[in-house]
Amino acid sequence: MPTALFYIGRSGLTASRASLELTAQNVANAANPDYARRTLGQSELVMSASIGLNSSNSLGGVRIGGIERAGSALVQRQARDSASALANASAEYSAMREAETALENSGLFDNLVDFEAALARLESDPLNPALRVSALETARQLAATFGTADNALGNARLLTVSEAEADLLSVRGFADELARVNQDLVAAQEGTASKAALLDQRDAALRGLAEQIGIVPSFNANGTVDVTLSGSPPAALVQGGSAIGFDLSVAPDGTLSFEVDGQPYVPMSGAMAGRAAALGAIASLQTQLDGIAVSTVSLVNGAQGTGVAADGTPGQPIFAGTAAADITIVLGSGAGIATATAGAPAGSRDTTNLGGLITALGNSTGPTASVDALLLGLSSRVAGLDSQREGLGIVAASAEAELLRETGVDLDEEAANLVRLQQAFEANGRVIQVASEIFDVLLGLR
Repeated sequence: MPTALFYIGRSGLTASRASLELTAQNVANAANPDYARRTLGQSELVMSASIGLNSSNSLGGVRIGGIERAGSALVQRQARDSASALANASAEYSAMREAETALENSGLFDNLVDFEAALARLESDPLNPALRVSALETARQLAATFGTADNALGNARLLTVSEAEADLLSVRGFADELARVNQDLVAAQEGTASKAALLDQRDAALRGLAEQIGIVPSFNANGTVDVTLSGSPPAALVQGGSAIGFDLSVAPDGTLSFEVDGQPYVPMSGAMAGRAAALGAIASLQTQLDGIAVSTVSLVNGAQGTGVAADGTPGQPIFAGTAAADITIVLGSGAGIATATAGAPAGSRDTTNLGGLITALGNSTGPTASVDALLLGLSSRVAGLDSQREGLGIVAASAEAELLRETGVDLDEEAANLVRLQQAFEANGRVIQVASEIFDVLLGLR
């Protein structure tokens, strides 16, 4: 009996010590978001033997099992998917908000209104040199504003492209990390601290990758994971210990195209999908802006071509340019503004031609209304994305909280475990002491 007590007490001490170390590790990593709580597997140890029809059992204490990680595949998936959806909406919102700010701060709408107002003032006194100079300078400011709007929209586009290129590096980094972890997991022994740490690294890399681009992970029995990108078409990114090539290219208009292993691919979720959608929308805004600029040039120069200047000469173009970026003033003097219709004599106060231009600029299909519609549509889209982002943020926060409850470290619980394990350690030490005393008594018998 004393010998059995020695074995039982020693196994209990070993289990208590290992559990204490694991609890201390949990406490030390309580603030680590990538750490999953650990527990030590234990089972009763009973030894048995038989000779013929006779059998005997001997209690052996406790058998120490492997290190077990807290976790739920379902909760992990919900956290990844919600984070991916939030990153998608946030990336698109951020880029579109930059575009909205760029166009609003350019003052294009206000300058179009000012140009119309300057022409209307000139209409009231068409031979006034000061009003003609003012109208031409307002036109010059409008041309500069088109360039400012184009430049600001281009800066928003470049910022989003640079963020997408940074996302590309992140995706490649996470894919390489998962491939390396897969290689290490194949060689890792089940139930060890090193394997638990590798599984933490795997899950952290999956969460980071999901924020960049939508994924569908497939877990294997040995803990390794194969990753397929969700999108059109689905494409493998990580297979065993290999990461598949992933790349993007930027078109002249700023839109993105993606390739996986050399094949075209369109992401459906994650930050990269959001930035791709935003860059497509910004390219459309650029097309609309150029269209408004060309329309303005066409209307103004067309009106000039059908009228005469103050000296009775045919009107000459005020603007030159084929896009918002290159519009300039080419009329040298305000006296050249064609206020009167063709055939009117020099010094005519006829403003029929000018009135037609003012009407064309201000009607429902004119540049001013077009800019107003562009800004209104953009503002509505940004507001919708903001609402979507807020809703997805609530879902993602809930999923993250559930993941924390599932895998995080509860310091109150760990503190209670420390007290319990300390008592168990002392009790097992007492078992060994009792065994020693019994052994001494037996040796002292005569």
